[in-house]
Amino acid sequence: MALLVRFVGLVILLATIVAAGASFLYNQAEEADQAERVAAQFNMRLRDHVAILEGVRALYQSDAAASGPGIRAYLGALRPQVHAPGMEGIGIAAAMRAGTPAAIETRLHENYGENIKVWGETDQPVGFPVILLEPYTPRRDVALGFDMYSEPVRRAAMRRAWQTGRPAASGIVHLAQERAAKVKQQGFLIYLPVYTRGSGVTDNAAKAPGTRPVEAFVYAPFRINDMMKAVLGPQLGKIDGLEIRAGAGPSAPVIFRQGKMGWDAQEQVLRVADRQWTMHISYGRFLERLGRPLGIFLFGVALALLATQLHRVQRRRSDAFQALAVQTARHAEDRELMIGEMAHRMKNAFARIGALARITLRESTSLEDFEVKFDGRMRALSDAKQMLVTGAVDSVELGRIVHRELELAGRSPEQLAAIAGPEVRLDDEGAQALSLAVHEFVTNSIKYGALAGAGGLAVSWHRDGGDIQLDWVESNLPETPHIDCESFGTHFIRTLIERQLKGSWQRTAVDNRLAIVIRWPDNVPTN
Repeated sequence: MALLVRFVGLVILLATIVAAGASFLYNQAEEADQAERVAAQFNMRLRDHVAILEGVRALYQSDAAASGPGIRAYLGALRPQVHAPGMEGIGIAAAMRAGTPAAIETRLHENYGENIKVWGETDQPVGFPVILLEPYTPRRDVALGFDMYSEPVRRAAMRRAWQTGRPAASGIVHLAQERAAKVKQQGFLIYLPVYTRGSGVTDNAAKAPGTRPVEAFVYAPFRINDMMKAVLGPQLGKIDGLEIRAGAGPSAPVIFRQGKMGWDAQEQVLRVADRQWTMHISYGRFLERLGRPLGIFLFGVALALLATQLHRVQRRRSDAFQALAVQTARHAEDRELMIGEMAHRMKNAFARIGALARITLRESTSLEDFEVKFDGRMRALSDAKQMLVTGAVDSVELGRIVHRELELAGRSPEQLAAIAGPEVRLDDEGAQALSLAVHEFVTNSIKYGALAGAGGLAVSWHRDGGDIQLDWVESNLPETPHIDCESFGTHFIRTLIERQLKGSWQRTAVDNRLAIVIRWPDNVPTN
């Protein structure tokens, strides 16, 4: 008993170590899954923002002249600050040739009823001042009139969007509207180009080498801290540490940080338009990681104590279990024998069906012909097998096979009564072979012989020594059958008789008469 207890204790110790490692890996995988969900939530929110920008771009392209009232009404109905919080607004920056701000300032006056000047020093041949920024925020008006193309970081993103026609995100900047903010935050912008409708460059459009002319950019500014709180919401309180870098690698600048990062922080990739950010997230589950292995260890100790008490009961039950095991083994052997027998029979059946299909295919002239012939032959096989099953015996009487086929061919009860012979029992192999043979004779007779209504048919069988002889005679036929060439079906039937019945057959055709004789050993005794 002492040796048993020590062995159980060692097993429990090893199990505890394995369980502790498994618990650690499980927690790590769980945290990785949670971090992946946070990243997916962030990426999905950014895609929602881009989708709103694309809707505004489509609206602007449909009627640029009415862009101010139309976009205001659209955003008023959409309420992006409610359904997709995180954006500082949605704006339009219209193209302007350098030194010609009059048209832009006129549009600003039309949109807001105030004399707003274009501002921002630039050495570029074109500019893109902000002519619309909605919805209203206390910081919005400060950004109106600002030439975004004058600032290098914004200009780089605008050029990428211009060249590709796809959303482009800027690097980290101080948003223009931050000048009016009491608590300033870092930010970034996402741009979508609005290409000029038509082939020429208008006065308020800009064109870069190798690109289509652009008349405006639809954009959205983002305050990073506000966006993270809007995207993650209450989840921020459940995260021990969160760090986001605007780029890949440790050299990328940190743009958001909260809490304390653990040594096992999870890393995820964030997609911000055409840029890649990196997120590190830490959940700090030290107590949970230690608690699970400790609980498993204590449970194991209790299990060891229980095992010592169960040892006595186990000894009393061991004899009963051993007897049950012997009985189960015996049942398993019987089941294996049954399964083996079934597999053997199924293998033979499938082989027989496959050969029957190949033979029928060779002698068929069309799909319909194949279907009729194959269906008939399969029915003959099925009938023979059905006679064995429904009769609950291991043999079939020859008379039932012959009467069954001739009855399906339309012979009357009086005609069937004239067909008789001694009782001959056939096993499974013999019943299948004779069923196919008689079916083949009936089929040919319906097409060309006595069962077609031209001639007489006589079928009989008798014992001759140690053999059974079946005679099939068709007389008074319109012409003498041609039997010089043997069809594939006839060859197949001959092969079945020779191999499965260990017998032989003979066909003769003279004077408008066909006679078929089949002989096989009488191996099955009569009942």
